[in-house]
Amino acid sequence: MKSASRKARRSTLWLLCVLCGPVLHGFSLDREAFSIPKYDLNAQIEPEQHRLGVRGKITLRNDTAAPQKIAVLQISSSLDWRSIKAGDTPLQFVRQPFTSDIDHTGSLSEAIITLPREVAPQATIDLDIAYEGVIVLDATRLTRIGAPEDAANSTDWDRIGPDFTAVRGAGYVTWYPIATDVANLSEGESLFEVLARWKARQTESTAHIQIGAWSHSEGPPPTLLINEASCVIVYKDPYEAQLNQADCHFRNTGARWPSFALAEYGEVDRPSITVYNLRTHAAAAEAYADAAAKAAPLIAGWFGREREKAVTADLPDANAASFEAGAFRFTPLGGESKVVGLAAAHQLAHASFSSVRPWINEGLAHFAQALYLEQEKGRQAALDYMGAHRSVLKALEAPDAVRKPDDEASHSLTNTLNEELYRSKAMCVWWMLRDMLGDATLKKAIAAYRPEQDKDPSYMPRLISAQTQRDLEWFFDDWVYRDRGLPDFRVESAFARKTMTDAYMLTITLENQGGAGAEVPVVIKSARGDVTKRVEVRAKSKTTVRVEMPAIPQEILVNDGSVPESDTTNNTFKVPAPPE
Repeated sequence: MKSASRKARRSTLWLLCVLCGPVLHGFSLDREAFSIPKYDLNAQIEPEQHRLGVRGKITLRNDTAAPQKIAVLQISSSLDWRSIKAGDTPLQFVRQPFTSDIDHTGSLSEAIITLPREVAPQATIDLDIAYEGVIVLDATRLTRIGAPEDAANSTDWDRIGPDFTAVRGAGYVTWYPIATDVANLSEGESLFEVLARWKARQTESTAHIQIGAWSHSEGPPPTLLINEASCVIVYKDPYEAQLNQADCHFRNTGARWPSFALAEYGEVDRPSITVYNLRTHAAAAEAYADAAAKAAPLIAGWFGREREKAVTADLPDANAASFEAGAFRFTPLGGESKVVGLAAAHQLAHASFSSVRPWINEGLAHFAQALYLEQEKGRQAALDYMGAHRSVLKALEAPDAVRKPDDEASHSLTNTLNEELYRSKAMCVWWMLRDMLGDATLKKAIAAYRPEQDKDPSYMPRLISAQTQRDLEWFFDDWVYRDRGLPDFRVESAFARKTMTDAYMLTITLENQGGAGAEVPVVIKSARGDVTKRVEVRAKSKTTVRVEMPAIPQEILVNDGSVPESDTTNNTFKVPAPPE
């Protein structure tokens, strides 16, 4: 009996070691050891049951410098792993919950897998996977950090349901496998940093995804939308249910955010955009399409013909946060025309131009919005729009902000993970380049851009420099390659004297007390009108310029709002009266 008891205890201990071994590894797991360069998935949606079922194959690549025997895969906590195989061999894996705000539920269902062999650095292994579950409205990650429930639901609006379905990708709903470290919304930039690392590792990733959506309701099948122009969608009509079947090929899954929607949509089609609207939003869809048609010639003139057609999908919640993935945009239709036009200009810019670098991709799309406002209401309207972005940027770049030694590099436009920097600051950079070089020169540089050739951070700056004889290295060093803060301009001194031709020669000494240089407009006011002079003032330096005026100069204004600046309270200067 004792011998049998000892054998039973040994057996139990052996089983616990087998089951718990991977979990013990979890304390030192490198969750980001593997990326997923290839997906081949079949996803089935059943709206009446809120259900998603996925089967398929993925390829794991070891991105570390050491062989790896343990891999981690993660899906939303509302989904369950069913099987993981290598070929015909079922693999041993341990399921565990993993708290992470990269999913709307605030948690992931993690599979810690013992691979059949060690995977060498940069080598790959194919796995067959199966998982299923439900996707319902869930804003746990936001409500647990204090967000009001209504606001949280309007931000995390993803769900599968009988009346409406819309699901975004990783960062919102992890409906396809990923492998990331913990992301926490309560810890500053944690979520954005984790998500940015995942997207960077997935730049070369491809995905073949088949999505089938079953509907048991009478009437025509609901419209299935995927944020990928390559999708081929067919409709099948079996005996008892209707099926929308999409066959899609994604490139760069990190930037593309594979997403889908299913609803009874109406359609407004224009040459530059297709807008899908819910039943009560037909008029708003027409207005959005008209705004896009109005903006299209401007956008084409700057960024070329559309590489893909823009698509807009309506959301039922009027307060829902908009979401874009390339030229595909989820947004609640309706709203004032100014906002609609801005959204359309941004979307069309993405349809015509794309880059894997956020400061180029998002910066130019925001720049397109400023161009649209300038076209509609004049330069001042564009400067006012950028002013709202400059105020956020001013707070980020405040001189008294706590800065770490490596912030110059990590916060640079080429490296930053901060959306305010690669959207707002980048927009201002593109606007400054336009003012410095002119429309024609900057358009040529943008037209020369080829995403597949963009292999290093200096690629776009080189294209721009090639179109001009000016030395721009100082500008890119201050604004793109490094984060050196903002300029701070002031007039140190100014004096005028009367000339022999009864004009007035004004001598101005400008000082830039900030850490970044810029070419800034200087406006000299007089009773007979204003004269504007553009002056280059490098960081921590002074420059003297002379301007001839037709009448006595009265006041000098440095910067019309086109250059982000840390302090604008010292931008005006009263010119002393010239001696008789």
